[in-house]
Amino acid sequence: MNIINKSALNFLLVTLIGFNCTTVFADTNNTSAPIISETIKLVEDALVQVNKSDFSAAQLLLKSARLASAKITGDEKTLKAANDAVVQGQIQAKYGDVKKSSDELDKALKLYKTL
Repeated sequence: MNIINKSALNFLLVTLIGFNCTTVFADTNNTSAPIISETIKLVEDALVQVNKSDFSAAQLLLKSARLASAKITGDEKTLKAANDAVVQGQIQAKYGDVKKSSDELDKALKLYKTL
């Protein structure tokens, strides 16, 4: 009887592990389109705030955009360039340079939209 219980328990564990593996595999194939859309929206909002010279609001939006972009999967080279442009835009906004900041954020938007 003890052998039957152990065998049934092992079968149950193997079955559950098998279901978990297929579930994890299916989750990795999901696209990150909603996260990209959220990041684009945040960068666009930050660009509006930069053009209004409201740099504190822009800083908060850019920080949120950087956190959201960390969850994006895709072309690593394009993603790195877009993230670098957001960082440079954030730095320029910190210095109060509207033109340079908006140029960098425009560049970041173009790159994010290609993902």
